[in-house]
Amino acid sequence: MCRPMIRRAALISLVLLALPALAAAKPPIVLELFTAQGCASCGEANSYVQKLAERTDVLPLTFSVDYWDYLGWKDTFARPEFAQRQKAYVARFGLQEPYTPQIVVEGRAEAPGLQTRKVERLLRDAAADRRSPPDIAFVSSRRVDVGSGVAPRGGGEVWLVRFDPRERAVEIKSGDNKGQTMVHKNVVRQIERLGGWRGRPTAYRLPTASEEGLSAVVLVQGTDGGRILAVGLPRPAKPQSPK
Repeated sequence: MCRPMIRRAALISLVLLALPALAAAKPPIVLELFTAQGCASCGEANSYVQKLAERTDVLPLTFSVDYWDYLGWKDTFARPEFAQRQKAYVARFGLQEPYTPQIVVEGRAEAPGLQTRKVERLLRDAAADRRSPPDIAFVSSRRVDVGSGVAPRGGGEVWLVRFDPRERAVEIKSGDNKGQTMVHKNVVRQIERLGGWRGRPTAYRLPTASEEGLSAVVLVQGTDGGRILAVGLPRPAKPQSPK
């Protein structure tokens, strides 16, 4: 084999070796599930999200809402701010009212949580429509930086979401799901607006985690339930070499 061919083969090998790393560098598609332990049809949607959580290209976030509590069971994970987030999507998508289970993909489209084929199509559409996002860097446990980019009309917002990556099983003791055990994955435990974003590099202060064992993600999103423009995850800690 002549030398130019050797060099070309070596270059191709290096590119092929780099492809997995490049693919891994892509931020995941954010999928939000609005669910409730008092919702009779939500268990199946929860199971679907469990499967999605096994994928590296999708980040499901489970938001429990409280407006079904009056049926006899108080949701153990629900918080008023989660229902408020869903209401912003209701207005954005021109819906008459909030419902469960509802899935929102990247803040750009929504579908009933049981219509999995439609959800898969929305995931493919979101993957094909990725634009140039601003960089997000976790500088420390108390600060995150968002870089420059094209801000949407009306500006953007920066949100911190902390979620429990473990499976959480809850035994329902009353209401429509009495006697059932509902399993949740990536349950959101904390969401806070860090501030506005106008397309310029900006640093934001990170609040203290509400509890231990939570994972974090920072979202740059259009105002009032707009599209998610960027997704930032902390870099995994480097393993320490043995002494």
